Amino acid sequence: MSDLVHRSCQALDAGGDLARQLDAFVPRPAQLRLTGAIAEAFEQRDVLLAEAGTGTGKTFAYLVPALLSGLKTIVSTGTRALQDQLYHRDLPRVRAALGVGHRAALLKGRANYLCRYRLDQARGEPRFSTPEQVAQFQRILSWSGRTQYGDMAELDGLADDSPLLPMVTSTVDNCLGTDCPFWSDCFVVRARQRAQEADLVVVNHHLLLADLALKQEGFGEILPGAQAFVIDEAHQLPELAANFFGEGFGMRPWQELARDCLAECRSVAGAQAALQQPVATLELALRELRGAMEGLPQRGTRWRALAQPDVADGFDAVAAALAQLRDALALVREASPGLDACHARAQEGVSRLARWLGEDLPLFDFDADPAEEAPAPADDSDVLWYELTPRGFRCQRTPMDVSGPLREHRQRSMAAWVFTSATLTVGGDFVHLARRLGLEDPDSLIQPSPFDWQQQALCYLPRQLPDPAARGYGAALIATLRPVLEASQGRAFLLFASHHALREAADALRGGPWPLFVQGEAPRASLLQRFRESGNGVLLGSASFREGVDVSGDALSVVVIDKLPFAAPDDPVFEARLDAIRRNGGNPFRDEQLPQAVIALKQGVGRLIRSETDRGVLVLCDPRLLSRGYGRVFLDSLPPFRRTRELADVQAFFARQWTPDAAYGPSVDDDGTAAPPFSLS
Repeated sequence: MSDLVHRSCQALDAGGDLARQLDAFVPRPAQLRLTGAIAEAFEQRDVLLAEAGTGTGKTFAYLVPALLSGLKTIVSTGTRALQDQLYHRDLPRVRAALGVGHRAALLKGRANYLCRYRLDQARGEPRFSTPEQVAQFQRILSWSGRTQYGDMAELDGLADDSPLLPMVTSTVDNCLGTDCPFWSDCFVVRARQRAQEADLVVVNHHLLLADLALKQEGFGEILPGAQAFVIDEAHQLPELAANFFGEGFGMRPWQELARDCLAECRSVAGAQAALQQPVATLELALRELRGAMEGLPQRGTRWRALAQPDVADGFDAVAAALAQLRDALALVREASPGLDACHARAQEGVSRLARWLGEDLPLFDFDADPAEEAPAPADDSDVLWYELTPRGFRCQRTPMDVSGPLREHRQRSMAAWVFTSATLTVGGDFVHLARRLGLEDPDSLIQPSPFDWQQQALCYLPRQLPDPAARGYGAALIATLRPVLEASQGRAFLLFASHHALREAADALRGGPWPLFVQGEAPRASLLQRFRESGNGVLLGSASFREGVDVSGDALSVVVIDKLPFAAPDDPVFEARLDAIRRNGGNPFRDEQLPQAVIALKQGVGRLIRSETDRGVLVLCDPRLLSRGYGRVFLDSLPPFRRTRELADVQAFFARQWTPDAAYGPSVDDDGTAAPPFSLS
């Protein structure tokens, strides 16, 4: 046993530093095994894949060796909310218990920090559409004079999608860099300096991947110096990496470019006369293109979009308008750093659009010898696609396989890498995720949740529900769930595979005896807080709510999953990945669709039991779990729930009419037949 392994396990064991210093800390065998494996990976600069079920204590298990190792460590979390929780709550407690003086820093992407230059530019702008926006802008102004770190998360009540955010934060495209008059007082620069000086830096996956993809976000020299990386919620990494190793553009950033051009004109004589018409042309071209795309599916390939003549013409018009604006900016760019930055953004826009349209490919010379010159084939490892939003669009080039770049960056770092999450395995193995992360024969560890699943939870698979694709499935689902909600007195989280199903359920449940909280009807954080405080609410969410719903106690006692979470058929990247697997002789369903759906289901199921004292019922409504052969893979990947098909068992669970030694009712074997009655002892 190495010294770091010994010290890490000792700190987390009975009588160790954490047990002595932290109230209510209880040593856990699974946590000790996990911290030992992580410490060993740190010592050997090795790679570890570790699945740690809910309740294992994985956060402390990796923070202890990270702080004791003396290595510069990057900890990356799945979301900004988890990042804040780790930095502000968990890290200070562990650091104080261990008595170490390591310097720590919290580092987010630049869009999370107030930009003093853009705030100054926004003063007096006639861009506020409501009195509420004016009031919020005044709040930001007042806060800007007293904030130490400029982190927009400090402003309670400011929604993540607030239109004020792009007005007062910068992007890598519109940042003026050292030409900015506020450079010496820049919150982004200060955050970067703190991270460079720290021993442990807490980032999120977006920032980590931006750095690895050499987009740098202004922080290019921080992460390469790390000696150890801990990737928490690592199941999210491959999908996020696909976005960062590609490139994209969208209607909103180009609208912001147009507005920024006019804002910069205020300080440059004659600039407005030169730019007003090109700006108006671009804004009109963008609106007309969005109108032409109205008849398209919400997502689709470039080929599908450009097959519509009016859409193809619309893209040509936007390309011409961007080029015109670029040329106009070239004449005034030297008048101010802001106009110079706008010119660079316009030039980048022209280039990205040309690459997406395929106009940057070399033309074929028909007079040349075919053996000497041939047109470069399109790179079929990338998917070119679009997505429509309510008032805009986004176009993207996405690589289908990111295992190569992830492997290259990992090997170049010469660092230890720990990938951990509660949901990494499918049917008990790491093969699917290891392949997507570019890992070859990594060390691995599975530590199941320490919860007493047979006492704390029950899995209910209702009888007589139709196939999810059948007409009337939504109405049958609600009819099946009403008696469950009556038994639990609300206190439920219903997770839907589509927004349509969510809205149908919301309409059916309105006016019921329980407070109803529906995704999209309030900001996410506000919705969750009100649900917790209600005590008996019913929360309805879609795929994005599979993660981050962390509600302990009686307020969440039922989790309902309407359908197995197979990826949407309109995802062009997913479809292209399936086609590539098929062309290479693989089985798309077995190799990609099924593993992805299993991991997604495990994430949703993980919302139910969050502590040793939680009790709850999981309702899996999709009859394919028992009627199709692949259902066994899903069920085998879940915690060891007791399973039943009888509503009476659910009612008894909540009525507490059982005793630990009483027969509880029939469970369900993997083939769907009733098993002998089981005991809860």
